[in-house]
Amino acid sequence: MKIADLYIRVSTDEQADKGYSQRSQEEVLKRYCELHHITIRKVIFEDHSAKTFIRPQWQSMLLNLKKRRGQIDLILFTKWDRFSRNAPDAYQMINTLKLLGVEPQAIEQPLDMEVPENKMMLAIYLTAPEIENDRRALNTFYGLRRAKKEGRWVSQAPVGYCNRHDERGKKYIAINPPQAKIVKWAFEELAKGLYPAEQVFKEAAAMGLECKKNNFLNIIRNPVYCGRILITKYKDEEAYTVKGMHESIISESLFNDVQDAINGRKRMAKAKVHSPDFLPLRGFIRCSKCDRMLCGSASKGRNGYYHYYHCSSACGCRYKAELANELFIEGLQEFVVTAELAPLYSEVIIDTYKSQHNARENHSGLLKEIDEFNGRIRKARELLLSGDIDGADFKIVKSESEAAIEKLEVRLSEALVAKRAYVNVEPIVKTAIERLTRIDDIYCKSNTCDKRTLIGSMYPEKFTFEELQHRTAKTSELFSHIYLINNWLQDKKEGQATDFSCLPTMAPEAGLEPATL
Repeated sequence: MKIADLYIRVSTDEQADKGYSQRSQEEVLKRYCELHHITIRKVIFEDHSAKTFIRPQWQSMLLNLKKRRGQIDLILFTKWDRFSRNAPDAYQMINTLKLLGVEPQAIEQPLDMEVPENKMMLAIYLTAPEIENDRRALNTFYGLRRAKKEGRWVSQAPVGYCNRHDERGKKYIAINPPQAKIVKWAFEELAKGLYPAEQVFKEAAAMGLECKKNNFLNIIRNPVYCGRILITKYKDEEAYTVKGMHESIISESLFNDVQDAINGRKRMAKAKVHSPDFLPLRGFIRCSKCDRMLCGSASKGRNGYYHYYHCSSACGCRYKAELANELFIEGLQEFVVTAELAPLYSEVIIDTYKSQHNARENHSGLLKEIDEFNGRIRKARELLLSGDIDGADFKIVKSESEAAIEKLEVRLSEALVAKRAYVNVEPIVKTAIERLTRIDDIYCKSNTCDKRTLIGSMYPEKFTFEELQHRTAKTSELFSHIYLINNWLQDKKEGQATDFSCLPTMAPEAGLEPATL
C-alpha cells in the first residue's frame, strides 16, 4: 500500500479563512485515497502564491522529506496549478522529488511520468496557469497605468496623505494634516540649500515624521506632493507627469527648487544640524593651515572637560572653544541694530516693499526664455525634416525643452499671482527689526540648533579663526549692510562732536597780506 502526503493550497489568507476551497480539496483528496487504498501520512495546508516554491509549508515538507527519505511515495494535490504556476520551477521541483523517491501527482489531471508523451500534457497543465497569471498581471498593469494617466493615485497613500473613499466608493487620497505639515517643512528646508537631505530627515523624524530614511529620499523626489503624478517610461512612451486629482501639499516651484538643490544645481552647505552645546561653531570654521574643516571635541582635565576646535590632520591647528565662542559673540554685537534706529529701518523696508509691489513688474525675461525654448523645438523639427538629425535626438531636445518650459511657466504664473497679492508686512518687519536690536542676547539664550541656524544665515562661506578674530569673514548681504550702516553713523556722530572752540571768531581785514589800511 502506498503512503502519501496531501498538499492543499489556496492563494490568499481570505480564501483560507472564509472560503471553502481548502475543505473541498481535502474532501476530494481523502476520497481518492480511500478508493485507491492509499495511506495518508499527513495533510499540508498552504495559503501562499504558487509563483515560486518559496512557501513556508512547502519548504517545511521538503525538509521533512529529505530527513525521512523513503517513508512516503506520493504527494497528491487536486490540479497542477495547486502544485505550481511557474513551468521552469515546476520541472526543477519534479526532478528534486524524483531524487527523493517521491512522485507528485494531480488526481484530476493524472499523468504517467513514465510515458514520454505525457510530458507534453504536463507542459500544457503547467503553462496554462502561468499564462493566466501573466495575463491578469498585464491587465492590472494597464489598468493602473490608465488610472494614473487620468490623475488618480492608485496605490497606498504616500506619507502626508491617507486613503479615502468617496460617496461612489472610489478610492482617493486626502491630506493628513499632521504628517503633511512636517513634509512641507522638510521641502522648505531642503529648498534653502543649507543642509543635506539626511540632516533634514533627522529633524523631521524628531518632529514626528512616520517613515524611514530611504522612504524619505523617495518622498523628496515624488511629484505627487506638488499635485502631479509621474507616469513612468514604458516601451516607446517616455516618462512624464500629469495633473493629479488630489490636493497638493507644496507648490510646483518649491518642488522644482528642491530638485535643483538635491541634484547639485544649488549650493548645499554641509553644516551639521546636531552639535554639542559648547561647540556651536563646529562645521563653520576652516583650518587656516591645511584648509580642512575644524572638528570639535572635549578633553578631560583635572577639574572637568575642556572643549576645543581642532583640525583632524597633523597640522596641529587647535583653538579653545570658549575663546572662539566669545569672539563670535563680540563680533555679533557689531551687527546689533540700535533702538534709536530701529523705527528708521522698519520705515525704509516697508516703503521699499510698497514701492516694489505697486510698480509694474516686468516679466519679459521669463517670456523671452520660454520663446527661446520654443524656438529650439522649432529648429530641431526643421533639422529633423531636413534629415540633419534623427528621431532620437529630436525627442531628447523636445523633452528637455518642454521640461524647461514647464518650469518657467510655473514661475511666471506664480510671479503674476504674487504681483496681485499684497501682504501687510508692517507687523512682520517690526518684529524682525525688534529682534535685530537684541540679536546677541537672543543668540546667547538660544539652543545649539538655533545658534547654528543664525550662524549659517550670517556667514554664507566658511571662515578661519583669524578672520573671526579680525572681523574679516565674509557675511551675508543683510548683515553686511547693517554693519556698514552702523559704522557710517558712528563715524558721522564722532565727526559732529568735533570741538570748534579753537577757531578765530573774526575775519581778517580786507586788503593785502599783511593787512593794509
